[in-house]
Amino acid sequence: MGDFLIYGANGYTGELITRFAAERGLKPLLAGRNAEKIGALAKRYGFAHRVFDLGETEKLDAALGEVATVLHCAGPFSLTSAKMVEACLRTKTHYTDITGEIAVFEATAARDGAAQDAGVMLMPGVGFDVVPSDCLARHLKDRLPSATRLTLAFYGLGKISHGTQATMTMNVGRGGAIREDGVIVEVPAAWKTREIDFGETVETGVTIPWGDVATAFYSTGIPNIEVYTIVPEPQLRLLRLSRYLGWLLATAPVQRILQKQIPAGGPSDAERAAGRTYLWGEAADDAGNRVESRQKGAEGYTLTALTALKITEKILAGNFRAGFQTPARAYGADLILEIEGVERTDV
Repeated sequence: MGDFLIYGANGYTGELITRFAAERGLKPLLAGRNAEKIGALAKRYGFAHRVFDLGETEKLDAALGEVATVLHCAGPFSLTSAKMVEACLRTKTHYTDITGEIAVFEATAARDGAAQDAGVMLMPGVGFDVVPSDCLARHLKDRLPSATRLTLAFYGLGKISHGTQATMTMNVGRGGAIREDGVIVEVPAAWKTREIDFGETVETGVTIPWGDVATAFYSTGIPNIEVYTIVPEPQLRLLRLSRYLGWLLATAPVQRILQKQIPAGGPSDAERAAGRTYLWGEAADDAGNRVESRQKGAEGYTLTALTALKITEKILAGNFRAGFQTPARAYGADLILEIEGVERTDV
């Protein structure tokens, strides 16, 4: 029996969260498909563990019956989240995950009524995607309640993990997305570019289908949303090329080749310590009013572990709202300021 369940605990981010949980005195129940890796991880920290695939319904439900909430870390979440969400609804267990996939946010939002009936909270995206940006979006809305347009951008200094690269590779060729008049609209990859002033650096950003295209609408009600990130010029050219070759990159044979080339693991402790994340946002209304804010904090995987555990601790303390929720809608714009090292500045 643990405080909460970490499923996919042996992945890069899951293992980092497990380590941080131990340092905080939490006692998660670890779970995943790989008996050897999950067993070794549990032994290292003295935690209980379970081994099962998400298709093993009885074992899944039994594990959820031992905890109040689950932190789902096994991606790609477009392939795994639905089974875990449904199991949480069956067992009346709170659900969180670290996804950044728009389709997962929208599918989970569609289960809002069922979650309210079950008295549990469904909150996908409790990591770097989307807690920092979701809180920034809510802060901008609070500054300009009449806002009808929201633009967000982020810049992460640091390496990305195998799991993140696998999800990105799986989605290559699917184009981009924005929210327009309240509706998510598909646009070409690298649809727009613009200069972003992060305060400490000015970079050229490109639109991407980041999770806030989904979540910021629920957190703010702002109907028009674009999200930008900073990518090196070679990657920008590849994104533009994917407009024409996306169909080929998405085929199973090419995906197998691309996935095999992804290196294992993720950034080292030293690399995470050296990394930083920068965010920028702007909200504007139809009368020409606008507000702008910046935010900075730790490296992305470090932030993911810290925000995920912060929200888990709130749930365990009974601080939750039944139904589908976003971090800022449930806990407010200042949730991110509870994380050590995060600074926010109004421009």
